[in-house]
Amino acid sequence: MPLALSLTASVLLTFGWLWFFVRRDRHPEPPWLLARTFGWGMVAWAVSAAFEGSFERLSFPLLVMLLSAVVEESSKLLAASTAATEHAFDEPMDGLVYAVTAALGFALLENVTYTLGFGAHAATWHALLTTLAHALFSAPQGYALGGRHLRGGRWWRSRALLLSITLHFAFNGLLTGGAGWPHLLVLVLVVGLMALLASRYYRHFEAYARENSQPS
Repeated sequence: MPLALSLTASVLLTFGWLWFFVRRDRHPEPPWLLARTFGWGMVAWAVSAAFEGSFERLSFPLLVMLLSAVVEESSKLLAASTAATEHAFDEPMDGLVYAVTAALGFALLENVTYTLGFGAHAATWHALLTTLAHALFSAPQGYALGGRHLRGGRWWRSRALLLSITLHFAFNGLLTGGAGWPHLLVLVLVVGLMALLASRYYRHFEAYARENSQPS
């Protein structure tokens, strides 16, 4: 029973965050495309897990964390990019919507696997921390994907990917660095910084949508 409850909670938490992020889209995306992107996010986790299995032979923990961040964020960006060529991808906000959707698909399968492997007790804190963290890691990628619709310039995907990798690496380093108050405080500050960054991107794209919306 605890295992079933943990799995159910992971699913509810994931789709709760998905609703939180996509509800602010003034022009909602097709459900089939959101579902497909979510599915590609799950595939991205499977691909990442296959690569990361080979990192266990390395004896340098920092290198392992860096390679894991590179593989995971690159996979999530590829998953989100599958929606970029669709006709429905027609405004900047869509970049954030699909990047977060792919990230949450990634997080869900990671949480399910973690729960099955380590049990319900270990999975609770993992799901609470990493579900939102994966979405926030992908915010720069979403800004880059949506930036091609903006006037006066764009973010290159490589720059956004580098920022996502940096945030992911810093988060993992703090998460595994110890349980003392300094580590926890810095971890909270990093999560707060990521949330502020994501909020700034959303406000920017919302302002763009208001300025360029067509009267019905």
